[in-house]
Amino acid sequence: MDWRRLLCRFLKKNNSNRKLHLKNSMAERYFSNTMPDFVQEDEEESVAAKDGDDQVLNLLRLPYDLAAKKFLQAASTLKDEIVRETWTNSQAIVRDFSLYTGSLGTAYLCLKAYEATENPDDLSLCTQIIESCVTAARGMREYVTFICGQAGVYALGAVAAKYSGDQQLQEHYLNLFKKIPKQLDSYDVPYELLYGRAGFLWAVAFLNKYFEVETIPSSITDHVVNDILKAGKSLSHKDCPLMYEWHGKKYWGAAHGLAGIMHVLMHFQLSKDAEKDVKETLHYMIEHRFPSGNYPSSEGSTTDRLVHWCHGAPGVALTLCKAAQVFPEDEEFKEAALDAGEVVWNRGLLRRVGSCHGISGNAYVFLALYRLTGDKKHLYRAKAFTSFLLGRSHELISAGQMHGGDHPYSLFEGLAGTAHLWYDMIRPLAAKFPAYEL
Repeated sequence: MDWRRLLCRFLKKNNSNRKLHLKNSMAERYFSNTMPDFVQEDEEESVAAKDGDDQVLNLLRLPYDLAAKKFLQAASTLKDEIVRETWTNSQAIVRDFSLYTGSLGTAYLCLKAYEATENPDDLSLCTQIIESCVTAARGMREYVTFICGQAGVYALGAVAAKYSGDQQLQEHYLNLFKKIPKQLDSYDVPYELLYGRAGFLWAVAFLNKYFEVETIPSSITDHVVNDILKAGKSLSHKDCPLMYEWHGKKYWGAAHGLAGIMHVLMHFQLSKDAEKDVKETLHYMIEHRFPSGNYPSSEGSTTDRLVHWCHGAPGVALTLCKAAQVFPEDEEFKEAALDAGEVVWNRGLLRRVGSCHGISGNAYVFLALYRLTGDKKHLYRAKAFTSFLLGRSHELISAGQMHGGDHPYSLFEGLAGTAHLWYDMIRPLAAKFPAYEL
């Protein structure tokens, strides 16, 4: 029995008591990154154990194609265990349909597995899980986003149906999706990514990636974009043209704040004035980052603490990489993204495994920087974070020095995010942070 099975059994055993009895070292949010800045890859077909039992260094010494095979094997084994724990053992009953912590995250992982291996069983399983998520989501019509709402269920269902060649099922999901815009004006929908209008727009962008036709008319998306811009203007100040509030705080991060909203807006056609507002908002964030290079979690915060996708440099870095592509004439975005990458390398080896606030999510910063620059330094750093997860997470979680996640098999808090990363490492130039990058 390999470490992945042992890790999953450990998490299952402790699932009833999510508050793990962690050692004093858990008071710190991240591990000191003692990994070398560079490790020469061996030319040999296999690498004998060196430096005692340091599995991380051994993985770093492997030629990339051989390391990728190990990541693929680990991803497939872990995916199967996640499916058993979240689907098979639950008797196919969906209690949480969301992509963030629920069953749709398992379906998303199965779709990633299918894209990586073309195994039809993964696609079939993805379709089955989505069908059950549709039933569970019927009573939650107020949630309109991809990550936490019905939009994600229907959008992912349409894409899975397209892969399956099931035109009737594809149209069924697209028709369900097209009903969602009516909900945007039926109650007070916020503007951020996880629960708000930006999260709906991201779902549209996801569909646009897979379907050539305009699934949702631009007249609808233009209206939503304008609503978001108008709301941002209402809270703006002289130094920042767009600002938003969620639950009483003006967040900056990807999940609930500026970084996530600006990221989504850059996927849509904007007027010149709107482009200027987005650029100036990002410049404001860059100018008011902490001296360390990290970013505040919210407006006026002086606590330089969080280095997560949801709050801090990682999520902002992904947004800045997008800005560098959309506005290539502005070199500051690329430079700031690289600066944020240094923060993630030094402080992003978190004591959690997941995508939202864990090592798995932070590794995507280096993959985004690799796509942006072509510099293999960033690919090495992604490989280093990924190897750390493969080589040490079981040991550290078992020792109480690392948290397996409050929802230990989920896409955003747990091991499904890790498996997703391992699949993505097979083709790093195509790797994208789940439900954020396109």
